[in-house]
Amino acid sequence: MSKKIIILGAGESGTGAALLAKAKGFDVFVSDQGAIKDKYKNELVSEGISFEEGMHSIEKILSAELIIKSPGIPDKAEIIKQAKAKGIEIIDELEFGFRYLTGKVIAITGTNGKTTTTLLTYHLLQTAGLRVALAGNVGESLARKVAMGSHDWYVIEISSFQLDGTKTFRPEIGILTNITPDHLDRYDYKMENYSNSKFQLVRNMTESNYFIYYADDAVTGSEIAQRTISPVKVPVSLKQTATQVHYNGEQMVFQFGETSFTIKQTESTLKGPHNLINTMAAVSAAYLAGVKVESIKAGLKTFVNAPHRLESVATIKGVEFVNDSKATNVDSVVYALGSYTQPLIWIAGGIDKGNDYNIIKADVVKKVKTLICLGNDNNKLKTFFGGLVPEIKETQTVKELVRLALESARKGDVVLLSPACASFDLFKNYEDRGNQFREAVLELKREVES
Repeated sequence: MSKKIIILGAGESGTGAALLAKAKGFDVFVSDQGAIKDKYKNELVSEGISFEEGMHSIEKILSAELIIKSPGIPDKAEIIKQAKAKGIEIIDELEFGFRYLTGKVIAITGTNGKTTTTLLTYHLLQTAGLRVALAGNVGESLARKVAMGSHDWYVIEISSFQLDGTKTFRPEIGILTNITPDHLDRYDYKMENYSNSKFQLVRNMTESNYFIYYADDAVTGSEIAQRTISPVKVPVSLKQTATQVHYNGEQMVFQFGETSFTIKQTESTLKGPHNLINTMAAVSAAYLAGVKVESIKAGLKTFVNAPHRLESVATIKGVEFVNDSKATNVDSVVYALGSYTQPLIWIAGGIDKGNDYNIIKADVVKKVKTLICLGNDNNKLKTFFGGLVPEIKETQTVKELVRLALESARKGDVVLLSPACASFDLFKNYEDRGNQFREAVLELKREVES
């Protein structure tokens, strides 16, 4: 008789796990307390996988031999407590997928920068001709990728929630971009618990594996000093030129045994100091995965980042319009402002999450000639930056926004949407805000050039 697997949650990870479990011949049942999206429901139906939605049938779930849960379900959830009390093994989809893959894994985690680093690493391997899959928090679930076929490499973006549900997961190459306070409600508001979660990345790694990390990050540095780390450590630094991989003020320097090479940031498509960190980590991973230096350099020239992250939308009358809608907090805006030397028309506003604008005050004074507030309540922005920025405008519509921006700009200026706030006052989410901005810019470009 086949092993009975219950999957909790029918989003991308749950459905991916269900497809893999079915492919491996298990008796599968999917249970989601909420409504299942049509696209996932249709997949389950077409594969003949039993499911329920809007409820958890406790008795049925507790009859499982293995439970695979969505990373969004915390260990504190009642159903998980009951399953643990019965001694049922509980894992996440990431662990389940890993148990059946035959290739090697490059796993990327961290509070910020992990999506860009993941996408760039994948791009460098793919353009070099390696058989590589992209999975995890970006793209499709690992289990789905494993169910669909085999690859030599899997490049996976992983959250702390996903790492919490792993047991045997062991990357060939692990990347930790940084650790700053985030999701602390999940970790009893203890930074130590959150750090422990991130360091599960290296828990099963051995001396034959590689651990790439940002050495200048205060939390990561102190954690590494206190822990026994088995894999070969590859530190990346913006400041310390004695570090194996570093930026010397002019170019990125890579030293791997007898091999050393350099790359200038202008040789890549990514801007800003934060992207030097992401690039050095991705290039190191690609090199350690066997990609040749010439191929890495070629790949850097053709990389296109995910939308809404310093995305260059268009140039109108010599003015570049940049969509950085993903910058929903002040820390992200620090990176955006640091990425440009040109005069800026800065667009900010939305739902303020207790922002401290002092962090960016000096950069704003130095670079911003016009601030355009996009939000229902712009008082905090206007009060703080009034007198610091020569011109402040405001609007609640994206169409008017791009026209106001072009009016304020001169040839060579940059219009930067980097809001520092959540988007829920005027938009569905940051993607909606970025998409509307992009569409309005392209429409204005057509008008101006027709």
